[in-house]
Amino acid sequence: MTPVQSPVADIPVIEGLHEIAGRYDALLCDVWGVLIDGKRHFPRAAEALRRFRAKGGSVVLITNASRPDDEVRRQLLGLGLPEDCFDDLVSAGELTLRGMLAREGQACYHLGPPRDNGLFEEAGRRLGAPIRKVGPQEADYIVCTGLFAEREETPQDYDPGLKTLAARGLEMLCANPDIVVAIGDDIVYCAGALAERYAMFGGRVAMFGKPHPPIYAAAMERLAGLRGAPLEKSRILAVGDGAVTDLTGAGRVGLDCLFITEGVHALELRPTGEDLDPLALARLIEVAGARPVALAREVFW
Repeated sequence: MTPVQSPVADIPVIEGLHEIAGRYDALLCDVWGVLIDGKRHFPRAAEALRRFRAKGGSVVLITNASRPDDEVRRQLLGLGLPEDCFDDLVSAGELTLRGMLAREGQACYHLGPPRDNGLFEEAGRRLGAPIRKVGPQEADYIVCTGLFAEREETPQDYDPGLKTLAARGLEMLCANPDIVVAIGDDIVYCAGALAERYAMFGGRVAMFGKPHPPIYAAAMERLAGLRGAPLEKSRILAVGDGAVTDLTGAGRVGLDCLFITEGVHALELRPTGEDLDPLALARLIEVAGARPVALAREVFW
């Protein structure tokens, strides 16, 4: 391991997952920015997870994707991610779906693009009847999956409508707490950016994904099922590239985190393209409120 320059000199930069894999029995691994970029999967990352599993480890993917688990799985396999590099996955969309099922009979306003309709179709299948989707004036609650046109709009464009909904006292179920995500080389806004503004206007928001505890509790429940018993938190490593999602979330629930620097914060952390900026790293750690156990440019064995 090689040290990072002050003020974060005590955080090691690993040359491969093999350096720390022996400390852990399980990985909770982020998806976007770590395993895929929305257009392709990262073969070296997949191989690292496969080798971790081959040595007896368990891997649960933990993602803020706003779609049900099965739909996320199909998407990942469609991008070429090998099925044998993970044991299970849990998505923020799946937990949002549970929240929708608990509101059976209520009318829902979907704030998000049509491509996320799978969430509502799955809710209808599980209920045996379609979810009643209505406009904002007739709704009993909101499900936010993102901006209608994230490549053309900004969260501020939604302020008038969000203020009106907040004044009605409607609860928003946020299906993806991410503020931004990288799709290829593009950075686009996610549902979390709208939820953040909705809360700013006094709206009530239920968050299910990272960095909030429900998704970690669900992931650790899946791990317990895979292993036959709950694991000690000290034997679980969270892996991710988001400071206020992966790093904050792991810190909140008491897990070690391997922080990936060539993800959503790549330009901030390596403004020249090569050397890691220690001051930028220190700022991210301060914002996250948690320190990683190690750093890596990307996931590889």
